[in-house]
Amino acid sequence: MRLFKTILALPRTVWLIGLISLVNDSASEMLYPLIPLYLSSVLMAGPRALGIIEGIAEATASLLKLFSGVVVDRTRRCKPWVVFGYGLAGFGRPLIAFVGSWPWLLAIRVADRVGKGLRTSPRDALLAASVDPGRRGLAFGLHRAMDNAGAVIGPLLASVLLANQIPLKDIFLWSVMPATLCLMLAFQIREPEVAQPAQIPTFDWGLASMPPTFKRYLAVIALFTLGNSSNMFLLLRAQELGVPAAWIPLLWTTVSAVAMLFSTPLSALSDRFGRVRPLVGGYLAYGLFYMGLGLATHDGVLLFGLFAFYGLFMAATEGVEKALVADLTPAERRGAAFGWFNLMTGAFLLPASILFGWLYQAASPLAAFSFSAGCALLAAALLWRWAGIHPST
Repeated sequence: MRLFKTILALPRTVWLIGLISLVNDSASEMLYPLIPLYLSSVLMAGPRALGIIEGIAEATASLLKLFSGVVVDRTRRCKPWVVFGYGLAGFGRPLIAFVGSWPWLLAIRVADRVGKGLRTSPRDALLAASVDPGRRGLAFGLHRAMDNAGAVIGPLLASVLLANQIPLKDIFLWSVMPATLCLMLAFQIREPEVAQPAQIPTFDWGLASMPPTFKRYLAVIALFTLGNSSNMFLLLRAQELGVPAAWIPLLWTTVSAVAMLFSTPLSALSDRFGRVRPLVGGYLAYGLFYMGLGLATHDGVLLFGLFAFYGLFMAATEGVEKALVADLTPAERRGAAFGWFNLMTGAFLLPASILFGWLYQAASPLAAFSFSAGCALLAAALLWRWAGIHPST
């Protein structure tokens, strides 16, 4: 009950950003599980093309996350980037219905990720500025919970549409409706009042002036991300294990539902007991999940249990990782700090996805999943012993 009251007392900006993410992800995650199906059944491309598409798209987004974060530090304006970013991504997705080859799908995915890149760091900085430090974990956790609520709604819609034999192209076109609502909500954001500096700060892209603990934290994030390839490979693996096409969105819904339920309470616990413990636990859970999926031989209840376990990893890490970024960096560099964090999590997705796709196709699924599990376990050990962040932080 106390947690519920604390959640309700969060500022309007936090709730509005969460609602925008819910609507946006309802559209995005309705389409996300369908892209591997569209790629293989309509565009006749395989895992290597999927790795290239997702790697390049996410790497493009990550570079723009740094750019937008640095600009926010200088201008102290977040809303314009949030509005434009959601608009570009939302109105680009329906164009997938018109592509005839995977390079065109790549172009649209890049446009979608450009929108994400321009909005993410300003949005994270806006969330951090809207609450006091003692509620950062809760605020980011609530945002992730609402984001994952959209990720529950989207795949459920996709599953219903597929079960009713609605063509994939029509589903892509209908995504324009939530995109319109999302843009309308983004215009309602009000930025909190911030003290203007006596001198206009220069554009500072570097890491030299960042705290040493933040730099080591970024190194851990980079290692973990090297083994954290596109989630589309998880759906591809499920499809190969025998999960029917109409059930693929339901499988991803299981992940998002677990993350939705546990993101807020687990992130709120980090406000009391520190950020490091849930992150280490989450990385360990990731490693176990990847090993389990690599060793799996058929579909069934166990597979749904594994994907639910993956949802716990997401709940324990997504909000806490960002709250720790705000904890480790000064307010005047927070936009750039989120930019660097998002750069690491996106740029390393390119080699991660290409390497995973190559191991998957040239060696075996077990080899690919074992590599990712090893990266996660090593990252957990380094965060606990090497990063220099006290467990209570």
